[in-house]
This record gives sequence, structure tokens and C-alpha cells, in this order.
Amino acid sequence: MITITEKEFVKFAAYIEANYGIHLKKEKQSLINGRLQGVLIENGFKSFSEYYDFITSHNGGEAMTTFINKITTNHTFFMREAEHFAFLKENVLPVLAAHCRDKDLRIWSAACSSGEEPYTLAMIIDEFFGREKVWWDTKILATDISSKALTIAKNGEYPNDKIAALPVLWRTNYFKKLDRENSIVVEKIKNEVIFRNFNLMEKVFPFKKKFHVIFCRNVMIYFDGPTKEQLVQKFYDMTEYGGYLFIGHSESLNKDTTQYKYVMPAVYRKE
Repeated sequence: MITITEKEFVKFAAYIEANYGIHLKKEKQSLINGRLQGVLIENGFKSFSEYYDFITSHNGGEAMTTFINKITTNHTFFMREAEHFAFLKENVLPVLAAHCRDKDLRIWSAACSSGEEPYTLAMIIDEFFGREKVWWDTKILATDISSKALTIAKNGEYPNDKIAALPVLWRTNYFKKLDRENSIVVEKIKNEVIFRNFNLMEKVFPFKKKFHVIFCRNVMIYFDGPTKEQLVQKFYDMTEYGGYLFIGHSESLNKDTTQYKYVMPAVYRKE
């Protein structure tokens, strides 16, 4: 077994924070050791320093993709923090539907992980608009830094116990059983989500139009204060006036620095 030294962990932690915003505290040393152990052994690296030199000199490609997939946490599930989805359907969508004259509804699921969040949003939108949906552009942008998570998301296949929390009508209308244990999202909903690899630490967000709704939940808990505030400002700049930002219930925005207005726990609006 190859063990990461404290000095090596400091180097990795600094690199990860500088490039991906993730702030790793000292107690995460054993986690990094465990997650990267197999990569070192499989590729014949004799130390974490040797592996560090390799990935930092090959900034991109398969080696970096593997590294990102190993260090990122992709835990989510359907209807996570369900109050957000209820608020979106009952309070946000009616207002947006009444005021979006060009019928172009723009929603971004940032850090979408394995796809449960954007697919839930797509199902809510489909149910909300019903027959009127044919007149709307409601495609959802879903981004994540992990290619592994995005592959799962694009496939849209989930164990049946993972979709058990969804309404019966949704399970019937929006999923097709593959076998006794697994189901897949129907094409109608799959086609409503555009999945892209994207690093939230990009200095400039390359989107041509601003969003009416941004979901970025349970991500900023991994960032330090300054990184979080910079990201929130970029979200604000990419939000339409009257638009909403949804964050995780374990997160909050600094009321003294953010321009967003508090609406309810973990929900903010640009006014």
C-alpha cells in the first residue's frame, strides 16, 4: 500500500482547490489516500509525488479525467430537498410562464451529478405545461465536472428503488422498465436535458443568455468563503432579473455581500 504523506496531501489539496474550488481539510487526507490508491497501483506509480508530477504535467486528457472522477463526490437522489421542487412548481413556474413572452424558459442544473435533479426538473416542467409545452423551449442545461457522473446521467438508467420516491404517475409516464430491477428515463424527458462537462471555477461563464432558474445545491459546502462568494457573483450575473437561485439546505449566502434577495431557506431571487 502506498501512503500519502502530509506534504503530498498539502500539494494535492492546493492543486484541487486552485483548479476545482474544492477545499480539502486535513481530515480528508485518508479519503484522498483511499480514492487514489488504485490509480497509483494500476499505473505503476511508486509514490503520490510521482503521480502528482504526472497529472500536473498532463493537464488534460484521460489522466486528468480519471483524477477528477476520483476526487469528486457525486451523491444525489430523486426528489432531494423536495420543498424546492414544490416551490418551483407552485410559485416560480406560474410567474415565469406569465412573463416569458418569447416562451424561452432557461434553467441550469449546475453540478447535476448523475442526473436525478435535471430529470426531476424536466418532469415537473412537462407536467406543469401539459399540452402547452409544445409551444415552449424548456430544455434544461445540466453540467458537472465529473465525466463518470455525466455518463450515468446521459444513460438515464436507475435502479427501481432509486425512483420509488417519485409519484406513481411519474414512474408510469416518464420511465420504462428495463428489467425487474432497473428502469430508464423515456426519450421524451431525456431529450429535454442537455448534459455538458463544465468546471464552475471557469473565470468566465460562456453562456449567451441568462437563466431564469439556477440550481446549484450541496456543492458550495466544499468551497472556502472567497471561492463561494466569487461563484455566487457569477451566478448572479448569469441570472435574469426576477430569476431564482436554489442552493442546498446546508448552505446559505452571506447577506452582507450577495445581491440576491432571500426568499425562503436555500432559495434566493434576483430583484
